[in-house]
Amino acid sequence: MLARVQSAAVLGIDAFPVAIEVDNCGGGTMNKTIMVGLPDGAVKESDFRVHSALRNSGFRYPRGYNLINLAPADVRKEGSALDLPIALGLLAASAQLDGQSLSRYTMVGELALDGSLRPVAGALAMAICARDQGLQGIILPAVNADEAGVVQGCDVIPVNSLEQAAAFLVGDEEIRPHRTEVDALFQAAHLRVPDFDEVKGQGHVKRALTVAAAGAHNILMVGPPGTGKTMLASRLPGILPPMSFDESLETTRVYSVCPVEQRKDSLIVTRPFRSPHHTSTTVSIAGGGQQAHPGEVSLAHNGILFLDELPEFNRAALEVLRQPLEDGQVHIRRANYSVTYPSRFMLVVAMNPCPCGSRTDPRRRCRCSTGDVQRYMGRLSGPLLDRIDIHVDVPALSFDELTDTRSSGPSTEEVRAQVLAARERQHARANGKKGKKGNRYNAHLDTKTLRKYCVLNEASKSLLKTALNTLGLSARAYDKILRIARTLADLEDLEDISEHHIAEAVQYRSLDKTML
Repeated sequence: MLARVQSAAVLGIDAFPVAIEVDNCGGGTMNKTIMVGLPDGAVKESDFRVHSALRNSGFRYPRGYNLINLAPADVRKEGSALDLPIALGLLAASAQLDGQSLSRYTMVGELALDGSLRPVAGALAMAICARDQGLQGIILPAVNADEAGVVQGCDVIPVNSLEQAAAFLVGDEEIRPHRTEVDALFQAAHLRVPDFDEVKGQGHVKRALTVAAAGAHNILMVGPPGTGKTMLASRLPGILPPMSFDESLETTRVYSVCPVEQRKDSLIVTRPFRSPHHTSTTVSIAGGGQQAHPGEVSLAHNGILFLDELPEFNRAALEVLRQPLEDGQVHIRRANYSVTYPSRFMLVVAMNPCPCGSRTDPRRRCRCSTGDVQRYMGRLSGPLLDRIDIHVDVPALSFDELTDTRSSGPSTEEVRAQVLAARERQHARANGKKGKKGNRYNAHLDTKTLRKYCVLNEASKSLLKTALNTLGLSARAYDKILRIARTLADLEDLEDISEHHIAEAVQYRSLDKTML
């Protein structure tokens, strides 16, 4: 008897439909199961899990010759999410289950030996796939229900075991579709970040971070150890606008396809803040591996990627940042797969001015030679630094600044209000095109919109010309200055860019004066 069950598999952050066809030729003395359709090791091993799960759930494993085909047959299937549909297909093919209702649902889930269900990766993408196919819904482990329940137009049926799934399909048990309360999740979200005014001094650095947040600009902080670079970076998420539902859904899709043990939240409602160690490999930063998984540049999508001690990172790991910084996505191609992950993030990096860290500290003597400093700075390529909009020096604090008990500068709440107002002006300027990729914030303006929204008067042009000739800036750095100047004008609620905006924007290219 032939049975057909609909399931799904994940490639990148998207899911594609997988039809599981089970043909049982009962009778005879041969008991054998063959699986075709490019299954990986985890899928092949499902036969053992399914055998025990069926027996321990009160069913029998079909005798005779069982052929299981995973279509499309020319695409590799990975993971353990096909356990449940394979088991249900075997039950339908051996007439232990009425297969009429199987065609209405996508089914996914990993089986334990006792028949209970374990969570799977990619539940959100699979629910979207089921909806796009026009199916009634998806049957999946109850642990994944909150994640899949954000998808509109798809009945999410949470089950805890193979036995419960079979009972639902034959009508012996009624299970209400699960719906995730998205509004409640956003209302319960709290930014667990310390306040901006707790950082002593560094008023100009806080100003630079405000500009960076307002226009989604990348920023580099350079200063001796202990001057507050990491403290300032950790407070940056608090001044960013809350995530919209669309941004939350985009980010959750990335986390959804990660290994189950790496995920904590069913729906990501706060902006990610990723801070990988400087020993991270190229694959962990960009993504990929033997099985495709998102890297740090994608896990920071719609949030912040913070790299502390920047020159200590592997040179190759840093160079892979260039494409996502420009395109907002990373393309990974390997021999057996090709995937594209979204990676639109704010890059925040910190570094010392020299190997010992004391070159710009007036109270300490630097032990580094000129060659040491050059080799240290030489670990950063010019093209990478060109892609960082803002460079700011973080000086050592004086004794008076350290002992001052008063609040230092504006609070997180005050700065967030400025950032929100500036971003709303950018959205309004886009004339309803805020959803258009690359044009949402000033940092992402393309050449056409940059020339349209960054018109300079003669005095501003003269000042910028002098700066370019003096610093020898590249064409990319020129565009960065215009984008920063546009953000500075937005913070002041001004339509036109003035000379003081250009002057401040040029000041944020401090490394161009000493390194490029």
